[in-house]
Amino acid sequence: MHKIIYLAAALTLLTLPVLAQNELVQVAPAQATAVSESSFWATEVRDGILPPAALRIPQEPLIVDLEAKGRTSGVQGGTLRTLVSRSKDIRQMVVYGYARLVGYAPDYSLQPDLLRAVDVLDDRRYTLHLRKGHRWSDGAPFTSADFAYWWNDVANNALITPSGPPEWMSIDGKMGTVTFPDAHTVVFEWEIPNSSFLPLLAQASPPFIYRPSHYLKQYHGDYADPNTLIQEIQAARVKSWPALHNKRDNMYKFDNPDEPTLQPWMNASGRPTSRNLFVRNPYFHRVDTKGTQLPYIDVVEMTVVGGGLVAAKANAGEVDLQARGLDFRDVAILKKGELEGGNYRTLLWANGAASQIAIYPNLNFRDPVWREVMRDVRFRRALSLGIDRRMINRALYFGIADEGGMTALSQSPLFDPDDLNAWSHMDIAHGNRLLDEMGLTERMPNGIRKLPDGRPMEFVIETAGERQEEENALTIITDTWRDLGIRLIMRPLDRDILRNRIYAGTGMAAVWYGWDNGLPSASTSPSYLAPTQQEFFAWPKWGQYYQTKGQAGEAPDMEAPKRLLDLQYEWDMTSDLAKRTAIWDEMLDIHAQQQFAIGVLSGAPQPVVVSRRLRNVPEKGIWAYDPGGHFGIHRIDEFYFEDAFQQVSQ
Repeated sequence: MHKIIYLAAALTLLTLPVLAQNELVQVAPAQATAVSESSFWATEVRDGILPPAALRIPQEPLIVDLEAKGRTSGVQGGTLRTLVSRSKDIRQMVVYGYARLVGYAPDYSLQPDLLRAVDVLDDRRYTLHLRKGHRWSDGAPFTSADFAYWWNDVANNALITPSGPPEWMSIDGKMGTVTFPDAHTVVFEWEIPNSSFLPLLAQASPPFIYRPSHYLKQYHGDYADPNTLIQEIQAARVKSWPALHNKRDNMYKFDNPDEPTLQPWMNASGRPTSRNLFVRNPYFHRVDTKGTQLPYIDVVEMTVVGGGLVAAKANAGEVDLQARGLDFRDVAILKKGELEGGNYRTLLWANGAASQIAIYPNLNFRDPVWREVMRDVRFRRALSLGIDRRMINRALYFGIADEGGMTALSQSPLFDPDDLNAWSHMDIAHGNRLLDEMGLTERMPNGIRKLPDGRPMEFVIETAGERQEEENALTIITDTWRDLGIRLIMRPLDRDILRNRIYAGTGMAAVWYGWDNGLPSASTSPSYLAPTQQEFFAWPKWGQYYQTKGQAGEAPDMEAPKRLLDLQYEWDMTSDLAKRTAIWDEMLDIHAQQQFAIGVLSGAPQPVVVSRRLRNVPEKGIWAYDPGGHFGIHRIDEFYFEDAFQQVSQ
């Protein structure tokens, strides 16, 4: 037996319900079995630091029937190696772990997860039933008190959250209510339907509507000892207790090892480092039908490396599971290494993003001249007509990607080929006519058009510099846009700097992926098609205005975005599937015609490197941040090593 020593910083069911509209459909109960003890925590159990596994799981755990899912039961043990390119990307453990109140199953239906069940009444009253005996990773009970703490002491505390409760709590200007009938019941209720509530909870980055209150109260001015709190503020080098509280409260960032979690693995690395270790949560709520507590894998080792090294290290056999940081261009070297004896397989999963590469003219750009030009739909259409998608497809993806604008993918029931093809076939002559119609007829001696104020039309597109395919595509576009009289200038920036510049209106345009969810159905909230989020780079200020209820940003002042907001509201107000489908169709048509984001290509496969020792990884899957949390929807806690070595914590 191998013995590996880890410092675990956090240590100082009988039914599987499935959500349905207005009712709870119960799956047949699994056979109850005894819960086996993990060798990883055997020492802690022996020494009385931890209770036995049977007492650590909830009284009604989520029992996973792997055979029904076409998988095999595994054994506990082993260390899974994976890579990220930035230290802050340890938050991917929350994405991959994908423990949510409700989450997506592989067929994209919603099912309770952390919750035992959910009762839904008319899409406006949601009764959340917690699992009795469920505990945080440090052993403290997970109860409705943790929801009450979030609602009363975080969301409605003006010092911690100056903007007040999140915008999704207010529907049609009316704030919802949250009540706590007992320790295991929480009720969210609105006067009118809030159909987006459950999908919101299932996001890759969900609103954490609960907090480990027992932990955070020691940093809250209403609960903590004043003298101790002052010492903590000074030690953390912050100015106030709300700043300290927010610094300690990092449910998604996952960079505070002391904060208890409900995820499959907990941060055991202490302070940020290039080699981050995450060890199994001894109180995780899922078990298989044989009584083995999940996750199967004991430790995840997440190493920070330069983005350009991910493919090389995967090729060298230094990872067990990797997709992040790999692009289609890496398939050749990965397949070569695989054939030359590499102990891994290279799977090709479908990509769920609406576009692999999309250009976002910033309609909220501070420069008034450029802003006026970019807000003219003829300009955006001309840019799209000036892209040789066929050449880019052949150069980057051997011609196997889908060429066209950004819209729902062909696998979506909402797909319309007219939206994909709108303004997406290269036609330089048509593009030039549109620009001439705008009055942009004067040119520099080198053929570059002039802006209305006489400046050369130099269109600056900022890129995070993390994907070579983006820069290669922009290089090709540079040549064809010159035929339109537009000079494309590519500016690589750090990802966070790029985002902040776009959000502030100082960035002219950016290149990024398309919508995270390219596979919507009529029951999917279309809010991300409307100006509701600053993260959509075409209208960051409008998104800020919506998110802050008018306290920041700018109100939309173009008719098409206003119409999108109206349609999103209409979708919220109806549960009729035909009406929702019609709303989606109109919203997708508006985007196709307006070219708010100029899609280039979609559907290029995502390479996924998998160790030959790793089991239960699907041969075919969809790589998407939302919905599904990348690996999360495929339940990474069910992956296991066939020859997992046993290890213990000390």
